[in-house]
Parts: sequence; C-alpha cells; structure tokens
Amino acid sequence: MSSAKILNEEPTELELQVAQSFVDLEANSPDLKADLRPLQFNSIKEIETESGKTAIVIFVPVPLLTAFHKVQIKLTRELEKKFPDRHVVFLAERKITPKIPRGPKVVQKRPRSRTVKVVHEKILEDLVFPTEIIGKRIRYLVGGDQITKVLLDSKDSSNIDYKLDSFQAVYGKLTGKQVVFEIPSETL
Repeated sequence: MSSAKILNEEPTELELQVAQSFVDLEANSPDLKADLRPLQFNSIKEIETESGKTAIVIFVPVPLLTAFHKVQIKLTRELEKKFPDRHVVFLAERKITPKIPRGPKVVQKRPRSRTVKVVHEKILEDLVFPTEIIGKRIRYLVGGDQITKVLLDSKDSSNIDYKLDSFQAVYGKLTGKQVVFEIPSETL
C-alpha cells in the first residue's frame, strides 16, 4: 500500500519509510485523510548541512504541488516528528531544457518555464514555502563568484528560522549557487 505513494520504479529504503509515514498519517489523522489520499511523490534525496543535520528533500510532480501546499505545514511537522534530526522540504520536480541552437531547423521554441533561471527561481520559492520572498540581493565577489542574499518575510519566521541552514545547503546542492537566507527584523 505504501509503494502506491511513490512514483519511482525502484524505491529506496528512505522512500519506503516516508511513504509508510504518509499512509500512517492518512489512516490516523481524520483531518488530513482527504488531503493526503491523492498525494504521491517522485523521489527523495538526503542532503547533509554544515550544522550536521540532514535535510530530506521530497520531489513531487508539478501538478500535485498545490495540493501539497494545502497540507505542507502539518505534513512537514508530522514528518519531522517521525524523522528526528532531519528537516523535511518539498520541491517540485522541474526540468531544464537546453538552449535550442540557432539555424533553419528550429522546430519549437523552448518554454520559458523550462529555462535555467526560471527553474532556479521556482526551486527557491518552493524551498521557503509558506514564507514569501520579500527581496533578493546579488553580491558579486572579486573572483567573479556570486552570493545571493534572500530576504524572507518575518511573519512566518517561527516556522522556518531553524531551517535556514538546510535551505542554504539544499539550494546550493541542487543549483550550484551560493545563497544566504535572512529574516530581517521589522523596524517601525
């Protein structure tokens, strides 16, 4: 029954454990039952953070992302209880298509949603959900490297402030870009 939640052909041990947790939550919590029934995920990846914690990244199909957003706060809390010392993050499985070479054989334009820039922006938005990104600053270093400073909304800081290191490690591992997350203090 738990393997029905995994869209991957050959699930790993961690994927089976998370799928079993989904099934257990579906059976034990009546308020989540209707929302969890249609949810499935593609794969799971574990990423180590600098602080020694592990982040579990659950990749979901793009059409199911809005359904995951409805229950993401409760689902994340419950999964983090079942997997202590790990942070749980949900991301959509997005594809990047390569640039189409110029020439007379251009068959179809590449959709904007499949460009590197847009996919990386969407990964960033998915990563920090339920919080909104209120600002981004790019700092260029002398060697040509870039560090992106992402400012998050402070109203949801209690949900995510303990995960900022995990967000940084996950985004760096998936995109190869350096990023720093900050929650600015409100000044009146």
